[in-house]
Amino acid sequence: MRGSRFASLYAIAVGVLMIIMWSFFIISGQVPEFQTRPAEILLHIVDELLTALLLVISGALVLMRIEWSNLTLLVAFGMLFYTVIVSPGYYIQNGMPIYGLMFVLLLVLGIVATVAQIRKILSWLH
Repeated sequence: MRGSRFASLYAIAVGVLMIIMWSFFIISGQVPEFQTRPAEILLHIVDELLTALLLVISGALVLMRIEWSNLTLLVAFGMLFYTVIVSPGYYIQNGMPIYGLMFVLLLVLGIVATVAQIRKILSWLH
């Protein structure tokens, strides 16, 4: 349960932080792409918010010991991997390399959480 608990809490924390981050950026007017590439940024934000929601919901359901949620959490982590692999380029290209390092940390912790989930699922099979 320890690994599964870590994975759940990690998913919830990252999901909540993603929602807070995008809310802050949108409310404070820090998304210039709304003017230059509105369709692209809108779809990107929708993708990230869906990822965040699935992370939060799946993480909470795993903590509630809903067994099938262990599988949905793996899907959420897959969505998160897409985000943390694609997003750093934007920040690095715009002179913010510290965000690139943040995404590397999120990726490493995400891999650890995913391995914990896979081990949990494999333990059911034995």
